[in-house]
Amino acid sequence: MRDWRFTLHLQEPLTPRQLDTLFSLDSFSDGRTNLVRGPHTAEFWCTFKAETLTEAIAEALGLFVDLPGVLIRSVELDEIALDENGMSTPVVVPAPPPVEAAPSTS
Repeated sequence: MRDWRFTLHLQEPLTPRQLDTLFSLDSFSDGRTNLVRGPHTAEFWCTFKAETLTEAIAEALGLFVDLPGVLIRSVELDEIALDENGMSTPVVVPAPPPVEAAPSTS
């Protein structure tokens, strides 16, 4: 099992009612998710133990069944999370220019 770190971005900030529900749920108080709020944004910084990143994200998303109306807009792995997760990104290299055909001598 590995610790996977990622961020879940919410579609909209949480309402006061959703916040009350969130703070009463044990599933969100075990340290695996941390709510981060901005003036017009909300996200959860997550750390989940799982065999794969997909399993970790699925487990995190499963918590939201108890928060009606909360939609996840995206899942992000920033460069720090990529490094902490032991993942690498491919190097992007521009394609070489096309090779021009040599003029025919016939």
